[in-house]
Amino acid sequence: MRDPLSALTETFTSFLFGKVETTRLPVRTSTGQAQAVYLPTAAPGLGDSGVIIGREVYSGKGYIYDPFQLYGQQLPAPHWLVLGESGNGKSALEKTYVLRQLRFRDRQVVVLDAQGEDGVGEWNLIAEELGITPIRLDPTAALNMGIRLNPLDPAITTTGQLALLRTIIEVALGHGLDERSGFALKVAHAYVNETVVDRQPVLTDIVEQLRHPEPESAEAMNVAIDDVRAWGLDVALVLDRLVDGDLRGMFDGPTTVGIDLDAPLIVFDLSHIDRNSIAMPILMAIVGVWLEHTWIRPDRKKRIFLVEEAWHIINSPFVAQLFQRLLKFGRRLGLSFVAVVHHLSDVVDGAAAKEAAAILKMASTRTIYAQKADEARATGRVLGLPRWAQEIIPTLTPGIAVWDVNGNVQVVKHLVTETERPLVFTDRAMTESSTDRLADDAMRAAELEAEERAAAFVEQHLELDGTSESTVA
Repeated sequence: MRDPLSALTETFTSFLFGKVETTRLPVRTSTGQAQAVYLPTAAPGLGDSGVIIGREVYSGKGYIYDPFQLYGQQLPAPHWLVLGESGNGKSALEKTYVLRQLRFRDRQVVVLDAQGEDGVGEWNLIAEELGITPIRLDPTAALNMGIRLNPLDPAITTTGQLALLRTIIEVALGHGLDERSGFALKVAHAYVNETVVDRQPVLTDIVEQLRHPEPESAEAMNVAIDDVRAWGLDVALVLDRLVDGDLRGMFDGPTTVGIDLDAPLIVFDLSHIDRNSIAMPILMAIVGVWLEHTWIRPDRKKRIFLVEEAWHIINSPFVAQLFQRLLKFGRRLGLSFVAVVHHLSDVVDGAAAKEAAAILKMASTRTIYAQKADEARATGRVLGLPRWAQEIIPTLTPGIAVWDVNGNVQVVKHLVTETERPLVFTDRAMTESSTDRLADDAMRAAELEAEERAAAFVEQHLELDGTSESTVA
């Protein structure tokens, strides 16, 4: 009990200066009860094994992601969808992710590079740094002994060859093959495989057989030989485009010798192909099946298949179905498919909406860079993002994205080290990569000190000895 003089002094002081803060007694409690007072500001991370992406914006802690490490525990599938407007960092993220994955001995990456300038693809600089020659598919160069991929390569199974031929034709026609045309193609393919034994069969052989079918083909179905020839006419005209048309030279001969499918990085340079022409989905179909039968093997390697301008695949129902099948290898043979798309509406409103939905469902990881408000809301509804994530997407600055890893949603700042910067940001590209560089430089001016510390952290933990798993303390 306080003495009267102290009480009088406190009353007089309160009257003159206002009520003074009282000293509260300490409260003893448990951490379980205190968590309601000290609310968390960020969701738990994804663990400490894998590839360093950058840092989580709200907590500042390192953000580590690897679909192979997370598969079976936090991820039902290892596939990844990257979305966002140009100039916000998609290109930088893809390139640094691949460079960091390649530090592990059991990783292998294939990139379909559909962008580029100065006669080379956007990934050319990285390929050169790693001592790798891109597989440049160019109709003009192909006529001068350039790169060729043979759809009838013996490395592809007979069933795979026929499926590939059907896909090429259906993509070009814009509709499925009817039974009669399919029969004509089937018998022509079977005859060529049986009779051409001293070399690789090529598309010219198929076209010739469609134009001049064997009498046995008609007799087998008890139809006239002229009917079989008529059934195969449209098929022959489509394949003739790959032999004598605007795509000649790339697929009408034996596969080029020396393509190294064991290299850690394989880059298909498609920058010389018109991205809006029918040639692009045809190319995607041929490359996809060729890889399925020659690259994906049960050798315990973890493979990443990265496709830029991916809406060219998903917008074609026939090619989308082919890639759906390819994605299923993810669980059985360790394949992670990475699709890069500017707008989700490019695919969900396209001709292959059903196939696109199936592919999007397989992508358990979604990374969304800045989009306009309407697009962000539409994207959020399709992907099932929480409302706070939908609202923040239009406000994101370059290099920052919303990551949704099977429901674990966080905002992540991607970090690029000084070693990676010359390979990631090029002065040559007039696409998003150059914009990314300028935007990132402006942002770095405001947070240079913090960025240097974080980049040093990444550099330190990237100095690995090439093991198949990284651990960050």
